[in-house]
Amino acid sequence: MQTDIRLGTFDLDASPPMGHPLCGGWITPVVGQDDPLRLRGIVLLGADDPIVIASLDWTGVLNESHRLWTERLAEAAGTSPDRVALHCVHQHNAPFVDLVGNRLLRESGADPLLFDERFVEGLMARSATAVAEAVRSADRVDLLGVGSAEVDRVACNRRVIGPDGKIKFTRTSATRDPEARAEPVGTIDPTLRSISFFRAGLPVARLYYYTTHPMSYYGDGRVSADFVGLARARRDADEAGTLHLYFTGCAGNVTAGKFNDGSPENRVVLTDRVYEAMAAADASAEDHPLDLLSWTTLPIRFDPREDLDLDRLLAVVKDPDAPTVDRNRSAMTCSWLMRLQAGRPILLGKLDTNASSVIHLPAETFVEYQLFAKSLSGEFPLAVAAYGDGGPWYIPLERSYGEGGYEPSVSWVSTMSEPMYKSKLEELILRS
Repeated sequence: MQTDIRLGTFDLDASPPMGHPLCGGWITPVVGQDDPLRLRGIVLLGADDPIVIASLDWTGVLNESHRLWTERLAEAAGTSPDRVALHCVHQHNAPFVDLVGNRLLRESGADPLLFDERFVEGLMARSATAVAEAVRSADRVDLLGVGSAEVDRVACNRRVIGPDGKIKFTRTSATRDPEARAEPVGTIDPTLRSISFFRAGLPVARLYYYTTHPMSYYGDGRVSADFVGLARARRDADEAGTLHLYFTGCAGNVTAGKFNDGSPENRVVLTDRVYEAMAAADASAEDHPLDLLSWTTLPIRFDPREDLDLDRLLAVVKDPDAPTVDRNRSAMTCSWLMRLQAGRPILLGKLDTNASSVIHLPAETFVEYQLFAKSLSGEFPLAVAAYGDGGPWYIPLERSYGEGGYEPSVSWVSTMSEPMYKSKLEELILRS
C-alpha cells in the first residue's frame, strides 16, 4: 500500500502565432483566435520514478517530435521518457508537427511547411520548465473519484457501410447530407469517464475521457479548442483552482457528423452536451482512498502498409507542382517509414490505481479497439486516451481496407495489424 502519492499540475497556453500553419499546412493558416489552445498535465510522484501525463490541444505530434518532447518533459521531471504520456486532443484549427517531415519539406523548398520550429521549440522549453515546477510544488493526494456519464447526441460512427460491404457514406465532423445524417449512430463508445484526484476533500485535477473527433467546424484559420475545449473551460469556471484535462479516446472512425451540420451555432450545442456529461460524471463519481499507483509500458512495432514506397513518396515531397496536401502528407508518411526502418517502436502505456485504469494509445485508433480493451477490463473502470504518438496516422480494422473510404487510404500501418494490436492490448491490460 502506498501512502505518499503526490500530484503536481501544469497549464500553458499552446496557441500558435498569426500566420502559423494549421493541420499540417493544407488548410488556412492562423488569421485569428476564438479561444486559446492549452497544454495541460499532471505529474504523479510516489510510484517509483515520476509519471507525467499531458493533454495538448493540437492536431498531432508525430515520430521524432513526439520522442524529443517526451524526452524534454522526462528530463524536467527527473524520470525516464517511457513514463511520459503526451497526447493530443486532435482539434484541426491547431498545429500538426513532425520534425523529420518538416525537414524533408524544407530541403525540397516547399511552402508552407508543417510548422514553425522556433515556436514549437519555445513551447517545449516552456513546458519543461512548467513540469519541473510541478514536481517541486507537488503535494499529497489521498482520494480518487471515478465517475461516468453518457454523452447525448454527439458521437457517431463516420463510416456508414452499404449492403455491398463498401463505404456508403463518410460522415465528416460537419456533415450536411441529410441522408448520411439519417443513418444510425453506428459503433461508438457513448461513455465519458472522469477521474479526479482530491486533496483534503477538494479536487486538484479532473481528467476526462471521451471518444469523438473534437471539431464542429474548422478550416477558417481561427484557432479554437472547439467544443470539447469549451466544455472543459466551463468546468474551469465551475471549479476555480482545479485543473481540468480532456483526452480523446479511439476516435479514428468517430465524429459528430450525425448531429452536426457545421453551423457556428451548433458548436454551442455540442459544447453544452459534453459539458453536461462532464458535470454529471463528476457528480456521480464514487470516491476511493488512493493507496495504489503504478505505470506499465509495452512496446509495439507496426509494419508499414504494404503498398507504401519511400522513394515514390519522397518524389512527391520534392515535386513543386504537387498540391500542398500531397507534399505535406507524403512528408509525414516518409517520416513514419524512416522511423520503422530505424526500428524504434511505439510505447503503449497503462496507469493503474486501486479504483481505475487508463490505457495510453497512439494515433487515430478505431473505436473497436477501445471497446475490445474495455471488454477485457470487465467491470473494473477503464479509460482510454488515444492520439499519443501520431506517427501511424489511422489504425483501422483489418476489414476496413476492403470496405474502402478515407481512413484506410491514410493509414500507414499494415492491413494485417489488427490481430497484433489486439494481442498487445490484451497483454497490456491483463499484465499485473
